Amino acid sequence: MNIHGLQKMTLLDFPGKVACTVFLGGCDMRCPFCHNFELVDMNAPAIMDDQELLRFLGGRVGLLDGVAFTGGEPLLRNDLGDVIRKIRDMGFLIKLDTNGNHPDRLKEFLDEGLVDYVAMDVKNSRARYGETIGLPGFDTSNIEESIRILKESNVEYEFRTTVMREYHDEDSFKDIAQMISGAKNYYIQCFIDRDTVPTEGLSAYTADELRGFLEIVKPYVENAGLRGVD
Repeated sequence: MNIHGLQKMTLLDFPGKVACTVFLGGCDMRCPFCHNFELVDMNAPAIMDDQELLRFLGGRVGLLDGVAFTGGEPLLRNDLGDVIRKIRDMGFLIKLDTNGNHPDRLKEFLDEGLVDYVAMDVKNSRARYGETIGLPGFDTSNIEESIRILKESNVEYEFRTTVMREYHDEDSFKDIAQMISGAKNYYIQCFIDRDTVPTEGLSAYTADELRGFLEIVKPYVENAGLRGVD
């Protein structure tokens, strides 16, 4: 399996754990605000393969708690399960980032106990989902099924939404709240512009405005917070 990026240590990507982050190319969404848009193509230049990753991790046993897989969309990789099994055998915990568009694969991983923490993006309200992910007319049934699977699972998880003025408003969060009602954890993430973002001119809300959106969702979830806000 090709690896397209590696952050050798992070205290942020895997809540409560010291981890490394593995970036995998290939995604079935085209979000105009993506920070890793160069990884949309599964054939993007690789920096290593899975054997090199395993050798790297062999030198980090006892130093790292876990490995976070992100992308792109990791669940597009048919061989991801085999790689995770080898990493778990080395004693590492696994975090998975996903866009939620592959509920069957997600359920397989959860049923086998391959992951310890899942972070799933909930991009927007159902009405504006396709617009927000660059796929007009997108059917959100897979997203809603993945939400249900995570809420009914025993694994630790979070839902999260990156927010921009151009795509989100109060109605967005009223519908997101309904979609994730009863969830354990939900985070609103402030959009931060970067050179790698494919669409120019996107803008962030103020911290106070984000807190207003958060108040809409809070009654529906156990724990809700803001990220990327000073």
